[in-house]
Amino acid sequence: MTTLRRQIRSGLFIMAGSFLMLAVAIPTLFLARRFYSEVFARWIGRIVLRIWGIDYTIHYSEPLADRQTVFISNHSSTLDVFLLISLGLPRTRFFLSGYLRKFFPLAIIGYIIRIFWTVPQRFQEERRRIFQRADRILRRTGDSVYLSPEGKCVTTGEIGSFNKGSFHLATSLKAPIVPMYIYIPPTVQRWRGLRAQPGTVSVYFLPAIDTSSWRLEDLEANRDRVHELYVRIHNAMRKHGRLPADLSIEPPHAERVMRAAV
Repeated sequence: MTTLRRQIRSGLFIMAGSFLMLAVAIPTLFLARRFYSEVFARWIGRIVLRIWGIDYTIHYSEPLADRQTVFISNHSSTLDVFLLISLGLPRTRFFLSGYLRKFFPLAIIGYIIRIFWTVPQRFQEERRRIFQRADRILRRTGDSVYLSPEGKCVTTGEIGSFNKGSFHLATSLKAPIVPMYIYIPPTVQRWRGLRAQPGTVSVYFLPAIDTSSWRLEDLEANRDRVHELYVRIHNAMRKHGRLPADLSIEPPHAERVMRAAV
């Protein structure tokens, strides 16, 4: 099947799926968000991946805890959106770029599963309001949340710089961060995933990062520690095709100095 035919088929399916989801959401008064997200959207994501001939394997470093969690991942392809919703993460809201609302079927799905739509970094005040609102909602509902700290699709083959939003949210909620690393082989990834080829993608759930002692004063340091972890994993996957043995994050600078002194 050609790329154009896959694009047409997946586009038509997403449109049909969005209207079918809307038809289910209206009589249920838009109140069954977990059903829409964990069943309906998951089904849509899996079918879209199947149209593109994409299979995926999931690797867990440890069982997922039954508590509020901040999930994060690298973001190198448009395939990631459908991959993430196909995972059916329990009780999880998503942050996605507001730009995607231009695609009407995605806007319908997003509003029904209650996505937090973000704006570009240059709109700092509006971004602050979006994250403050999300913090209030997540604190009230106890839901988990997914967002990409890169904030955009990075197609350079490297791990992009990290924004602070994910880590500010985790610090405020005192919720553990569960990093996910998405590995898309070069034979699959073509031009941001819009020209993807059939193959298998791997999703690695890494050990949870405890944020109970994190402080807002250390926000940038904690962000950089997690970024270093992703760079280390990314380099190991490209060089050896497997995760590094050490999946812990480096201790903050002050702690390293104290250990050195001892």
